[in-house]
Amino acid sequence: MLVVENLNYISPSTVLFQRLSVIFCDLFFFCAVRECCRCVREQKTSRDVMCQPSFILAVLLLWNFGLLIVDHIHFQYNGFLFGFLLLSVAKHLQSKHLQGALLFAILLNLKHIYLYVAPAYGIYLLRSYCFTQANRDGSISWTSFSPLRLLALGSIVTSVCALSFGPFIAMGQLPQVLSRLFPFKRGLCHAYWAPNIWALYNMFDKVLMQIGVKLKLLHEADLPRASMTGGLVQEFQHTILPSISPSVTLVCTVLSILPAVASLWWRPCGARDFLRCLLLCALGSFMFGWHVHEKAILIAILPLSILAMESREDAGIFLLLATTGHYSLFPLVFTPAGR
Repeated sequence: MLVVENLNYISPSTVLFQRLSVIFCDLFFFCAVRECCRCVREQKTSRDVMCQPSFILAVLLLWNFGLLIVDHIHFQYNGFLFGFLLLSVAKHLQSKHLQGALLFAILLNLKHIYLYVAPAYGIYLLRSYCFTQANRDGSISWTSFSPLRLLALGSIVTSVCALSFGPFIAMGQLPQVLSRLFPFKRGLCHAYWAPNIWALYNMFDKVLMQIGVKLKLLHEADLPRASMTGGLVQEFQHTILPSISPSVTLVCTVLSILPAVASLWWRPCGARDFLRCLLLCALGSFMFGWHVHEKAILIAILPLSILAMESREDAGIFLLLATTGHYSLFPLVFTPAGR
């Protein structure tokens, strides 16, 4: 099972190990959900436990439809990773910022897809932890900056990254690791297209191509065969519209999250403002990022469950996002070849 070259290896014991390990890792997710439930405000006027926000939040997180698909059908270890994310968010809601920073640093080294929300963490910790006070109007009190707190945060991040990348640096394999972490040659879109702006861009390119063929402006025999939805991870070039480069997606992503990040920096910010910024960073990266996987929508859906417990407006947004986002995960469900 651990031989890298043994690509087609399968055995009943391997399948049993994988399934049991996923179930075991879910225990960490359960602990994170418990901490999140402690952060929501209970309704003192109601004695019915099923009407309490903490109970509803537990149901939304533990029985999240998308997570069940991704972990227990598509078969990955995302529950374990989302446990780190939710526990980190809970620690920030509890004003335990160093613990939250440590958990996120570990998470980022476990799975680099969480770079999507790293700007929210960086700005929030710098603004609310490294600056110990704010002016009466909520603006930054520059005299309250604490170098010791910044050093503490830097030490946490540096230590975790050193433990993670140190062995690869020692063996001279860091370039190989980075090439695997950022595979820019895997194409603009994932195999089945996450429902983002580039999916619309691809569709528009196909529509223009078909119009060109119908009007006899293009010769169908000279056009590349459509392979973007064939379930394969690969590079492709657009036929009519300009092909998109990684740098273009980076610029679009930064521009999409910039208002949320700027608002978190300049306005008086609490932990729930940080959570909103985290959601917007996740959605901005999902909509404009390079080679976005369908499951990345869960980075926004799961934390949004917390805000949905405290606001009717957020609950409406959660319902819409959860419905569309979970629907987009269906291509990940395994089907026999040819169906």
